[in-house]
Amino acid sequence: MGEVIRLENVYTTYEGEKRPAIRNINLSVHSNEFIYVVGPNAAGKTTLLETINGLLPPSGGRVYVFDRDMRKNGRKIRCDIGYVPQDFIVDPGEPYTALDVVLMGMYGKIGILRRLDRRDFNKAMKIMRSLGVDELANQPMGKLSGGQQQKVMIARALAKEPKLLLLDEPFSNLDIDSQQRIPNFIEKLHEENDITIIIVTHHVDQVLKRCDRVVVINNGEIMADEKLTEGASPLKEFRRILRVEVPG
Repeated sequence: MGEVIRLENVYTTYEGEKRPAIRNINLSVHSNEFIYVVGPNAAGKTTLLETINGLLPPSGGRVYVFDRDMRKNGRKIRCDIGYVPQDFIVDPGEPYTALDVVLMGMYGKIGILRRLDRRDFNKAMKIMRSLGVDELANQPMGKLSGGQQQKVMIARALAKEPKLLLLDEPFSNLDIDSQQRIPNFIEKLHEENDITIIIVTHHVDQVLKRCDRVVVINNGEIMADEKLTEGASPLKEFRRILRVEVPG
């Protein structure tokens, strides 16, 4: 399997802060891996994803994605990355519909100068249907509930047909039905496509069956990085790995 992500001695420090949010991070992720990054609140999980995605430049070390330096090629690299942040704010007066938001995800891949055609609309609707939000297509994004917005944002990330999918707490605002439907969809997506997936969570009970590996982060450092035993219960494996002391 080819290497998709490589972090070499990475430190990331927020502007105005002296202490790095993550430090001495060495991480290698290969094609088609399905990885969970777990840890308590403020452990550095979101910072790690934002650094991988090039949204936060490292204050030290190197970040390579698809064998390219993220600092030099960030815009091009992100064309092949689908990213759903944990905290996104949609203005209640936002005029764009849910379908508009999903279609926006395609522009990073096709370019803003090409007009969308019927095939693009059909593809967007197919993804929204898979996530159970097709009936919301013409509703204003700002009027949707938090869980509905989250599903639309997942659809937006998938619309660009990414090679790498980064999901930050993707199940946190979902209703009971969606807590089952969306994980099943993500597992199926991974099984049927050559896509690398990293999911950040602090809820161990949300682990999916199709998880290959778990990375534990706390106080900005990687405390454990282990592959799950093939055929074992993912939840039991998580509990075994999380015996590494992670306060909070």
